[in-house]
Amino acid sequence: MSVINDAYVWLNDPLNWTNPGGILDQLWTHLRLSALAVGVGCLVAWPIGIWLGHRGRGGGLVVVVSNVSLAIPTLALLTILPLTFLGFGDTATVLALAVFTVPPLLANAYTGVREVDPEVRDAARGMGLSSWQVLVQAELPLAVPYLAAGFRTASVQAVATVTLAALVGGGGLGAIVNEGFGRLDMGEVLAGGILVAVLCMLIEAILAVVQRLVTPRALRTRRNRGPRPRAAA
Repeated sequence: MSVINDAYVWLNDPLNWTNPGGILDQLWTHLRLSALAVGVGCLVAWPIGIWLGHRGRGGGLVVVVSNVSLAIPTLALLTILPLTFLGFGDTATVLALAVFTVPPLLANAYTGVREVDPEVRDAARGMGLSSWQVLVQAELPLAVPYLAAGFRTASVQAVATVTLAALVGGGGLGAIVNEGFGRLDMGEVLAGGILVAVLCMLIEAILAVVQRLVTPRALRTRRNRGPRPRAAA
């Protein structure tokens, strides 16, 4: 119980929040690095996943890329990239984190476009729309819930993973945990862990609401009702 009490005391010290390098500073750094990593991941994964889904090809490539990205140890990549020409700093951290945001973004983008009802595509082509217009006006609007789901998963994963950046000199709330270990202050370590956990749950809750809001009402109604029952043979 003493560790819990130490963590409570540490979190209730105003100086730990407002001092340079305190909670507020590290929170901003944590969110900034996470947002940049997810942004880079979106720029890479969404165009590829959407185009492959529109073409109806590359499903195997999506699976391979996702599996390879998930097989790379997080800490190993965070350690290797700073040793390259990128050097230590935000650039190496953001690129390392972006690698781990690609699998959910890519897979959900591909699945979202492929799950569009073929009748919708046929109707759009029957109206004289070009391939590009079918993608923009018919497929993408219906794929938005999948894109939002991938964005939600990638964001929470980035917020959780950026904590490890402190082990290679990066910033964020992980620096509080790292500093606590360095000073053998388990109360500070627990406080840092609590802050990361609360932040992840908060991001998850906010993006869950956003995902619901961007899902068309018709699709939400269909999901709530469940699959349509089949007629008996």
